[in-house]
Amino acid sequence: MRKLAEGSPDSLGPRHPISVVAERTGLSRDVLRVWERRYHVVEPTRTPGGQRVYSDEQIHRFQLLAEATRHGRSIGSISDMSTAALAKLLAEDEAARPAPASASGSTSTTSNVPAAVAESALARTLALDAPALDRELRRAIALHGLPLFLEEIVPTLMNRIGDEWMAQRLSIPHEHLASAVVLTILLQTLRTASEAPGAPKLLVATPAAEQHLVGAALIAASAALDGWSVLFLGANVPAVDLAIAARGVRAVGLSIVHAHDPSMTLREVRRLRLISPPLIPIIVGGAAAMRLRSELEQTGVVVCPDIARARMLLADF
Repeated sequence: MRKLAEGSPDSLGPRHPISVVAERTGLSRDVLRVWERRYHVVEPTRTPGGQRVYSDEQIHRFQLLAEATRHGRSIGSISDMSTAALAKLLAEDEAARPAPASASGSTSTTSNVPAAVAESALARTLALDAPALDRELRRAIALHGLPLFLEEIVPTLMNRIGDEWMAQRLSIPHEHLASAVVLTILLQTLRTASEAPGAPKLLVATPAAEQHLVGAALIAASAALDGWSVLFLGANVPAVDLAIAARGVRAVGLSIVHAHDPSMTLREVRRLRLISPPLIPIIVGGAAAMRLRSELEQTGVVVCPDIARARMLLADF
């Protein structure tokens, strides 16, 4: 964005501190600063004392950007759009939204929550502020409940982090910080879940060479929420060890997010299926699992596109 020229019509209008912008847009100061610094969505002027100040036009632009992200748009995909183009896009998004459900058949009114929480959490991640990220995510649990957090908020956040990684707008420290904070919350959820006597047992892990644990922790925490007794073995577990641990469980859940060596991953899953008790179902999820879905299903496992579907499948076992 251009810096406003001294004496331009907009520069003569009101000037607002960042606290006013946060109040009018619903965005935190951290998000506003990250959007300015990393995405250059506006260029505020400064007072002689160095305080950022914003015009009505810039606040309006922030409002449009905030609403667009609540509709599921990533800030990286819309940051370069003009204000007029943003307004047009937002109008199209509003027109495409389904009509609100009646009181008798209420659908969720939280459809925009995952995107909004993810954007705010992403700002904390980009600032490398682990305590703020932890607070943001725990607040989301308190406000919106664990099912939405597990099924939509965490996957949306991790997808946004993946998008920013691919666009080279974040680095390894950012990804590691976010994963560590999310993983800590998920494992605490798993440990504190109440377990009914005689609850069915679910084995959860990632196969050999798969180090990404968040997906497995999501499966484990979701199953624990639904009353399963979860045997969580962590990351990078060879098929032979998984098969040993699978004796006496009701089902096995695997997460495959990266699969740097797809042929090895397929061999491990195939071997697990061959040496595990044949009646024990094996559910596999994760981004790489979806890419390898056809090959994985040929090994006799069930591939799940998301946590909601995994919970539905487990309810049938």
